[in-house]
Parts: sequence; C-alpha cells; structure tokens
Amino acid sequence: MEYRFEEIERQYLEKWEEEKIFKSVENNDKQNKYYVLEMFPYPSGKIHMGHVRNYAIGDVINRYYRMTGKNTLHPMGWDAFGMPAENAAIKSGIHPAKWTYENIDYMKSQLKRLGFSYDWDREIATCNPDYYKWNQWLFLKMFEKGIAYRKSALVNWCPHDLTVLANEQVIDGKCWRCGTQVVQKEIPSWYLKITDYAEKLLQDLEKLKGKWPSQVLTMQENWIGKSIGATIKFKIKDSDEYLEVFTTRPDTLYGVTFMAVAPENPIVLKLSENTPYQEEVKKFVEKIKSLSTKERSIVEEKEGVFTGRYAINPLTGEEVPIYAANYILWGYAAGAIMAVPAHDQRDYEFAKKYNLPIKQVIKPVDKDWDFEKGAYEEEGILINSGEFSGLTSSQAKEKITQLLEEKGIGKKTVNYKLRDWNISRQRYWGTPIPIIYCESCGIVPVPEKDLPVVLPQNVEFTGMGGNPLSKVEEFVNTTCPKCGKPAKRETDTMDTFVDSSWYFLRYCDPKNEEKPFDKEKVNYWMPVDIYIGGIEHAVLHLLYSRFFTKFLKDIGLVDFDEPFEKLLTQGMVLKKWISIEKFLEILGLNEESTVEELKEKIKQFKQ
Repeated sequence: MEYRFEEIERQYLEKWEEEKIFKSVENNDKQNKYYVLEMFPYPSGKIHMGHVRNYAIGDVINRYYRMTGKNTLHPMGWDAFGMPAENAAIKSGIHPAKWTYENIDYMKSQLKRLGFSYDWDREIATCNPDYYKWNQWLFLKMFEKGIAYRKSALVNWCPHDLTVLANEQVIDGKCWRCGTQVVQKEIPSWYLKITDYAEKLLQDLEKLKGKWPSQVLTMQENWIGKSIGATIKFKIKDSDEYLEVFTTRPDTLYGVTFMAVAPENPIVLKLSENTPYQEEVKKFVEKIKSLSTKERSIVEEKEGVFTGRYAINPLTGEEVPIYAANYILWGYAAGAIMAVPAHDQRDYEFAKKYNLPIKQVIKPVDKDWDFEKGAYEEEGILINSGEFSGLTSSQAKEKITQLLEEKGIGKKTVNYKLRDWNISRQRYWGTPIPIIYCESCGIVPVPEKDLPVVLPQNVEFTGMGGNPLSKVEEFVNTTCPKCGKPAKRETDTMDTFVDSSWYFLRYCDPKNEEKPFDKEKVNYWMPVDIYIGGIEHAVLHLLYSRFFTKFLKDIGLVDFDEPFEKLLTQGMVLKKWISIEKFLEILGLNEESTVEELKEKIKQFKQ
C-alpha cells in the first residue's frame, strides 16, 4: 500500500493542533508530574539534523510518560537574542527583529511538520518585551542584593569599528570584520557576582551524581576550581607597599627565586617607574594588551621582563626580582605569584629562559629527581627550609601558614578559579540593562513600574562606531527617576546567557504579566525531570542556570536548589568522510570523468 504521508500527516497534525492534545495543566498530584525539556534553539533560519536528534529524543520520552499516565510538560520556545541577527542587519539591511521573527515562523512550521508533542500555548521568545521585562526585573533584584555591580574590565577592542569583540570574532589577533589588529581595552562593564555562590555550586554537584553525566560534573568542578592555600604578603624593597600572592604550596616558600606578575596588573608600570627598565616594561605591557583574551589564555612560550624592583621573602629575608610574565593572567587570584622553579613547571621554563636560580626545597620520599628534566611538582619532604626541614609537605603547609598568620603577613585562604560573570555587551539585539546615569545621583536603577525598557526600532546598523543604541538620542536621553534632572540610559545590553538562565521557569507560567512566574506553578512543575542538550553548555548555560536558581531560592521565589533533576547530553550528528575515489564510485564515475559529467551526475543525484 502506498503511504500518502503528506495527506495523512497533515490530517493528524491539524487534528492534534485543533484538539490541543499536548496541552499541559497543573493538578493536585505533584508526584505524577513529569517535565521534559530540550534546550531551546536559536532561530537561525532552519531546523538542522542536530535539532532533530535532540528534539526527537525529548518527543519519545514525553510520549512514553504521557502513555504511562504521567501529567507531562513539554514546551518549546526561542533563544532569540544574539549577534547573528545584528550581523544580518549589517550585511543585508534586514532589521534584527524582522530577521528573527521570520526565522521563528519558518522553524516553528518545520517543528510542527515533524509532529513533535509540544504544548505550543506555552511558547516563549526571549526577544519579546513580555519576556525580557523579567530579565530586567531579575537584574534589579540582583542589583538590590549587591549581586549585580559595575566595574572596569579588559575586553577585545577593534580600534577601527570601535566595538567590543567576542573571542570567537578575533582571528589571528585581528578583527573578523575589518582585519584591524585587536587590542585589549579597559571599559566599564556590568557583572553578576556568581563567585558568591561558588561553594554552593560546588557542594551541590554531589546531589547530581548519578543523574548528570560524570564528565559534565567534572567540567563544572574544574571550572569552579576550588583550591586551598595561603595568601602571603611580600614587601617590595625600598617601599612601604606589599605584593600579595596566593599559593596552594606554602610549603615551597623557601624555594622562591623570583616573583611573576600579570602584565595587565596596574602595579607593573608603577614598579618600573624611574628604573632603567621603564621603557622596556611599557613596550612589553603594550604588546600583551594587544593580544585577544583568547590568545592571552593560551601561552606556548614563556616571556617576561624585569621590572627593576625586588620583593623580600617574608621568611628568609632574601631579595627576589619581580618580573612581568605572560603566563600570569590578570583576574586570577591577585594577578601575581611567588615563583618556585624547582617545583612548578611553568616557573621552571621561565627560570631556564632567563637564567634565574632554581632552588630545591622538596625532595621525593622514595625516589631521586633529575632537575635537568624539569620541576618536581609533587609533595615530599622539606629540605633547605630552615626550621621546617624534615617535615612532610602537608605538615609544612599548616605550620608555615600558621607562622605567617602570627607575623601578620599571611593567612589561610580558599580561592576559586571561577570569575564573576561579565554580562555587558556593546550590542543592540539584547535585553537593555535597566540602569540610568545621573550626574547628581550617580547610578540609578530603573523603577520596576517603568519596566520593560524597550529596545527602540529606529536603529542604524553600520558595524562601526560602537553600540548602535548609543546613537538613538530618544533612547539614551531620559530623566533621573530620583531627582528629575536630565540623565543618560545604559546602552549595553545583556549577555544572551541571561535569557536562557531561567527560561525553564517561565514555561511554567508563560503568560503572567504581574511577575516572572507564579511560585505555586513553578513548584508544581519544577525541577525539570529530564533536560536534553549539548555537553558544550556544561560550564556556561548549565552553570549559569544553577546560579540563577540558587539566587531565586535566596529571595524566596522558588523552593528548590537545582533546576534539572536529570541531564542527557545527546551527542552530535557527524557526517562520515569518504575519499574522492569513493565519492566518484557512488556517482558512477571515475578519475577520467569530465567536469560536465560530474555536474550532470550531481544534478541527477540531487533530484
């Protein structure tokens, strides 16, 4: 029998839509609910095979649980803000809103044709004001609690286009659009203090063991990067100032032979002032600042320059040179380290290159070590360490830290690699940050009654001159809510990861005009029982979503700690590579075939 798929499928799709057979409604039996969710797509224009793989898995799971009697929720929406829409506007003159909504319409029709079991009454698009109003509301709540704050930060900057670039837009150190050499520039940005939740985010990974893929848990643990050590003050010679460093190995303090400081650290230029090395240091700092943040994070060859100043080891009294070094990153700990080349491989390579001393202070317990081959980085027994010689590393860590605390020059410290989240984007197509700047009142949050701060439509897209929003006078110019004087709006928009950090909650109550969601509805459906998406989101979307959930619990909007009970990372659709010979064989050709024959065969193959 012939299967008339177009006719038959259309008939059933229309029936499903008319009868709303996948509509979800809360009831009194929370134990019987089941929330199935796939990561929502960016409306790029067309559904691809990666989408289909992901959504087909969710569809099967949803249908199965519905058939077993579960009250399921299976929503779909659009992660609709972001740079591709703005780039389309620059390239083709299509307004980002038009481009985005047309893509949504087309992709939605594709998903419906595929017959996936979504409750389309709960559809959301993050670019709608009725959604991003609540992004702004949540930002104001974070601002009230001191979680949202403003500070200057180094960013990739294109001097020609006068705009900030993401790491992905920097190619071989140059702007992807105009080819100008990118520099690092310090500009004011808005941050979310995710570091306040570092310990909680780390501890609660235990709750997810056996429910999330182990590699995702490991990736988040490493990204948070908890380390226990000591903060130590090194006095700068001929100065009343100190260079403060964090180390996980206070047991190696007697082996310090130099200090290494991130070139971006403001103290570097200050140290070199009025020394013979001032100009050399300045050139080195400018060279490092000309690199993108991505290039800075990948250091193959150790490079540095002597600042002309010395620090004094707080226990030995030895003077050690202070270097600016490219392998030290500004932003981690204090942006400076005590360098122990005998027991740290990076310090070892730097010391070898610049002929600096290598002083062994740890010896292996049951083996010899050849220091010509590299640093010994494991723990062992202390040697050449004064009164601490003979102790094990673990014993020495405690005793040396205790002595530093008694002397007031150090303390036990817990440190995290996790950095606060920079959410400022100098882009148009995103959620406007609800802040006003007043010369009299300073930084003033937009009152809740004035939300949403709506993106204006009359914007020109040239790709140059910075954020297009900054040129829309009727948007920028406003009045201060406090004093009524003329004031300016913030023109940065939010990182699109803000949009996706709580969207799973909005699905529970998508039409609510009074608040982001009703607490009872969210507490009925949440947490998501199974979340399906790519492992590439392990330390971005998945971490940010956990952070938002914990903040929302702290302010009493939800009653749970974790948003996703189970996580399924579905893998990727890959195409199989074949040789040219095999390709020709499939087409019925060989190496002697003409181009015209090849074109004809490809035409037939497509048909």
